[in-house]
Amino acid sequence: MLSITVSDDGRGVELERLRQKVISIQLTTSDIATSLTEVELMEFLFLPGFSTKESVTEISGRGVGLDVVHEMAREVGGTVRAVSEPGQGMHFYLQLPLTLSVLRTLVVEIAGEPYAFPLARIDRALMLPKDDIDLVAGRQYFTIDGQHIGLVSAHQVLELQESTRHGDTLPVIVISDRLNCYGLVVDRFVGESDLVVQPLDSRLGKVPDISTAALLEDGSPILIIDVEDMVHSVDNLLGGRRLRKVSQAASAARGPARKRILVVDDSITVREVERQLLANHGYEVEVAVDGMDGWNAIRAGHYDLVISDVDMPRMDGFELVSQIKNDARLRAVPVMIVSYKGSEEDRTRGLEAGANYYLTKSSFHDETLLQAVVDLIGEA
Repeated sequence: MLSITVSDDGRGVELERLRQKVISIQLTTSDIATSLTEVELMEFLFLPGFSTKESVTEISGRGVGLDVVHEMAREVGGTVRAVSEPGQGMHFYLQLPLTLSVLRTLVVEIAGEPYAFPLARIDRALMLPKDDIDLVAGRQYFTIDGQHIGLVSAHQVLELQESTRHGDTLPVIVISDRLNCYGLVVDRFVGESDLVVQPLDSRLGKVPDISTAALLEDGSPILIIDVEDMVHSVDNLLGGRRLRKVSQAASAARGPARKRILVVDDSITVREVERQLLANHGYEVEVAVDGMDGWNAIRAGHYDLVISDVDMPRMDGFELVSQIKNDARLRAVPVMIVSYKGSEEDRTRGLEAGANYYLTKSSFHDETLLQAVVDLIGEA
């Protein structure tokens, strides 16, 4: 904190005259006023409209100046207090945080909550016509000045509930790092704002995709996005092929959603065979490269079925099934194990962990897998 002392050359405020002023304006009873300490009396000097002057002139007596000082100090997280020495003068002590910084931001709304993007880290903000969205290799993008920019939903990156978007355009913020550039779809542009940055509690550690926080003019809190971290989060979603299409959220009100399946297998060949088979029969399929990746995916999204291998790095299939079934929010999600482990002991272990179905890859057939899926969740 930075401490500042300001003095005047006057006689200071006579405490008895200040006490009588408090009594005369009937802010409190005379008995209480006479018992107030010097510090408590001095606080009245910072009240809006309070003045010890008997008359009002063009430059004094309105009770405005100290109120403004007090409010400005409070807004930046500081304090101000006054000490009077009758006959000698007045001392004002201001304490202001050294780490204070004001950031120019673009405030947006995502899932009903305000978020702020530093203006210096925004490449562009635009209303994107839905007809300008193209699809290549399962990924959405749009084109600006000849550059193809990947399109993602800010809701999925921040693990928030998707919103149904109406209208023919989408609010999009374009962000980038040295290697990648993405367009983030938000719900609404609120406007630009200067925010006084407040550091997050160190006990929280590094909060994914968030750098700091601030307070809006109405006193409500707002989180400030860490753009670099958010770009990395989008990369991770793309690497796990878990990125949902923006158009699906936009068209949710036009028809029933397809049933979603998560395929978890460290073999790219098996993942692609199962993904393609299920997708060809109308299911919406996402993939995870191992048990830990699958566990992160199912906690972040909604799935009607999980299909998992057993032998995987970081977290095997048995542990993944156990984690899902021990989670109160997820335990109702059916889980199918498809594994080379075909012994009775392995089958029993899988079912005891909570798996709803156990298939062996040695006897794997397209019809067998599809029939098991239909048994568990029905047609797509």
